[in-house]
Amino acid sequence: MEHTYQYSWIIPFIPLPVPILLGVGLLLFPTATKNLRRMWTFLSIFLLSIVMIFSLYLSIQQIFLSCIHQNVWSWTINNEFSFEFGYFIDPLTSIMSILITTVGILVLIYSDNYMSHDQGYLRFFAYMGFFNTSMLGLVTSSNLIQVYFFWELVGMCSYLLIGFWFTRPIAANACQKAFVTNRVGDFGLLLGILGLYWITGSFEFQDLFEIFNNLI
Repeated sequence: MEHTYQYSWIIPFIPLPVPILLGVGLLLFPTATKNLRRMWTFLSIFLLSIVMIFSLYLSIQQIFLSCIHQNVWSWTINNEFSFEFGYFIDPLTSIMSILITTVGILVLIYSDNYMSHDQGYLRFFAYMGFFNTSMLGLVTSSNLIQVYFFWELVGMCSYLLIGFWFTRPIAANACQKAFVTNRVGDFGLLLGILGLYWITGSFEFQDLFEIFNNLI
């Protein structure tokens, strides 16, 4: 079981190759990339299915073992400051990963047919791949700094998806409204994170859970 958790850090990065390769392909080899567009669809669904199966396996294991796993790496900038980043796996993380991947797979399958004649077909799948990566990174984060970072990426992907048909005035106006609304919410989230750090002295979820349990 411990051996399985060692590979949990890869969960957010499994769907990432598709948007990266699509972006590079559309810039350098646009014709060849567009001719192979059904391959990109299959690859997107396949990689997301791998994450769903892996998350389902972790969830089943946690039902019987009721365990929580955290792995943290530290990046020391100087003697006074270091940044810690890692992943945190508990039953809620597994359930959210299953939910994200299941909905993501259904959206991709539906979009393959719905957008089959759209000129922005591959661009949409690139946005969706990056969106799924951001969501999975959000739910597997081990601290509030990572949560905020991935939340910003989710907001950026939402902006791109809402304004996907940017030539239409209604879509352009909607994505601008979403951008402004998200910035207000992001500022409130940042204030909340800083407030928690000021009270508890930690960004790590494990430390925060222990503090709150002691208070209760």
